[in-house]
Amino acid sequence: MNSSQHNRRTFVSAVAWTAASLAAPALRAQQRLEKPRISIAVGGKAAFYYLPLTIAEQLGYFKAEGLEVEISDFAGGSRALQAVVGGSADVVSGAFEHTINLQSKGQKYQAFVLQGRAPQISMGISPKTMPNYRTVTDLKGKKIGVSAPGSSTNMVANLILSRAGLKPGDVSFIGVGTAAGALTAFRSGQIDAMSNIDPVMTMLEQKGEIRIIADTRTLKGTVDVFGGPMPAGCLYAPAEFIQKNPNTVQAMTHAIVHSLKWLQTAGPSDIIKTVPESYLLGDRALYLAAFNKVREAISNDGMFADDGPRTALRALASFDPTIKADRIDISKTYTNEFVKKAKERFKT
Repeated sequence: MNSSQHNRRTFVSAVAWTAASLAAPALRAQQRLEKPRISIAVGGKAAFYYLPLTIAEQLGYFKAEGLEVEISDFAGGSRALQAVVGGSADVVSGAFEHTINLQSKGQKYQAFVLQGRAPQISMGISPKTMPNYRTVTDLKGKKIGVSAPGSSTNMVANLILSRAGLKPGDVSFIGVGTAAGALTAFRSGQIDAMSNIDPVMTMLEQKGEIRIIADTRTLKGTVDVFGGPMPAGCLYAPAEFIQKNPNTVQAMTHAIVHSLKWLQTAGPSDIIKTVPESYLLGDRALYLAAFNKVREAISNDGMFADDGPRTALRALASFDPTIKADRIDISKTYTNEFVKKAKERFKT
């Protein structure tokens, strides 16, 4: 072998070794995942409430972290939670306040990355079935549509009713989902009022089919309803799952924070190109109008604000006598540890 061949071979080997050593950390990170196959339960995946989850899935951010994620969609957050409690899913993409409800029942669940910093839920009445509506007390004896009984949409309705001196039992709650079924139930007069998420509520609002009486799609509206910042959609799981699978949880957090960063600069055409066609509910322009309404409610970086979880506890305790604020350790309901690492990596 002449010296030039030898040098070339040495150079090729060196390049191969360098490439392998550069790839090694990524491979090692993937090998260290305790559970590379994860199932996430979500209640109404097509809604903006869960847009960061959809973006992470559609743009391959979970795959980039070495995760194979299966997402199961349910009619509402309470149903998604039942899937995890029952053992058919590992993680919930759902409303933060469920972690408080669960702790009050002696079950330890913890949220580890925030998707929404406002609930994005609005409540409205039907001018068709309630033409003489004046105040919330007029809802007594009426049918109120929610995504699923026990879900976050139900919680917001309970809070609004309680402020007017009404109890949950003073109305009938009906589960209508968060998409086409909710539109049909409302338009056909099966329900008199609805507490739900976007794009459904904006679609009804823009056509003058609903009169909004409470709105948490903006940060200001959220403070008006809850008296402070209210954490909303997040990923949460049994505390034991998080302790046993810290690298897997970190990988999921990376994927969501990556998608929150993408959403900060995404334009309307980027959103339309990325979400499945069926999410648009047949009206692209209205879908984008709804997105503009809820945009500020999407978390910038996945972090839980210090006072947010306390706001959630206060809200729940105000109408649910089974939740005793002094018996809840709010610090156990969430952690920012995984998000802090993701923020460093993605420079959010």
